[in-house]
Amino acid sequence: MAAHILLIEDNADTARLLEGTLAAGDAFAVKVVHSARDGLRHLAEHPVDCVLLDYRLPDADGLEALRKIRQGHPDVPVIVITGAGSEEVAVEAMKLGASDYLVKHGKYLVTVPVVVREALGRHELERTAERYRSALRTSRREVSRLRRELRDRYRLDGIIGDSAAIEQALFLAERAAQTRVTVLLEGETGTGKELFARAVHYHGPRARGPFLAQNCAALPESLLESELFGHVRGAFTGAERTRRGLFEEADRGTLFLDEVSEASPAIQAKLLRVLQDGEVRPLGGNEGRKVDVRVIAASNRDLGEAAREGHFRPDLYYRLRVFPIRLPPLRERRGDIRLLALHLLERLSAQEGKRLRGFDARALRLLERYPWPGNVRELENEIHRVVLCAEPGERITPDLLASWVAEGAPPAAGDGTRPLKEIVREVELATIRARLREHGNHREATARSLGMTRESLWAKLRQLGFVVPRRGSGED
Repeated sequence: MAAHILLIEDNADTARLLEGTLAAGDAFAVKVVHSARDGLRHLAEHPVDCVLLDYRLPDADGLEALRKIRQGHPDVPVIVITGAGSEEVAVEAMKLGASDYLVKHGKYLVTVPVVVREALGRHELERTAERYRSALRTSRREVSRLRRELRDRYRLDGIIGDSAAIEQALFLAERAAQTRVTVLLEGETGTGKELFARAVHYHGPRARGPFLAQNCAALPESLLESELFGHVRGAFTGAERTRRGLFEEADRGTLFLDEVSEASPAIQAKLLRVLQDGEVRPLGGNEGRKVDVRVIAASNRDLGEAAREGHFRPDLYYRLRVFPIRLPPLRERRGDIRLLALHLLERLSAQEGKRLRGFDARALRLLERYPWPGNVRELENEIHRVVLCAEPGERITPDLLASWVAEGAPPAAGDGTRPLKEIVREVELATIRARLREHGNHREATARSLGMTRESLWAKLRQLGFVVPRRGSGED
């Protein structure tokens, strides 16, 4: 696409020569005007890529015209054309922001296209550099915003609960956050160990560094070793390039090792070396590399007992247990269940775009009575399921809760199967509730849609323990 050149030249013969020179190829489309006034008007009305400005114009001094062009169009490159022996004018023009200058001498027409191309090229480079700088500034602002968001999201006072058990854990976590020591989080599955690990990281001196997490039970030994410590090219089949491990990636930050009790003896030995020497050796490598990483480890097993039984290295256990924090199970902090349920309902209903009317008092009592063997994670899953099942504007009542939550008896562990009668009960309840909503709680219409009599429907609902809300005094 041809670049649009504006030529401001009062001498008609010179203008024709310059226009002919620039228009000889397809690179430039030239517009000629003969006064500063016409040039400024054209700039205001049409896009221009470059201006060729004669120093001597009938209606304005060339430098004054340059000032006006730079004021109104600072991004357009301007090349000033001067007469022979006017180098001082050219220098002054450059100070005012001209991109370049041309001196009219015997062969100056040959250099005009070259000077214009150079000016356009420099301008494009400057624009590209500015776009890059702008993107870099935006990227830095975005990184800063994300860091602030993470600090807010995982701040210690953002952890829900005011029971004595959770207050003790929060007190210890806040103290641990201000240090650089290794922290061991102990607690059952679902008690929020990673949430606490992130809170310790983002509340401490390493908050600006990376936070990386790895579940030691999620990968086989060979892959876990490569993931944690990295590998050199050719260390094993498929290792086509050298790769840094998580310890190096987390340098000056925090590495969270979840389920550390599941690490193999070989992995435990390498972990001990890193904690002792601050040095990591990649798989297949001969030299160690210094790292500055804070380790936060977590286990749902008693690591002390595992060490005594020979299933975990005692020396690694004591290296990890510099600052132990026990996270209480939900059954030990029943007073927090109501707070957690209300918080989760608000967050998850907003996430699903569904406005709900809160919990019925009976539903809250059932939630507080249930033992929650899966702890906060199980509670969150149940609230999420309830939000998905509820209708917009509905209040959460006991019939929306899972049957085992309502009955206070967790499903049997093992193969994960549930009695058929529980599955049938849930399906029947869900079907009847949907039809009732569809027919505005009109009992006869609901019974007809299900191929039942009203009495049969009522008997089924009593059997399921479900109470149907009444519509009004004139209903049925």
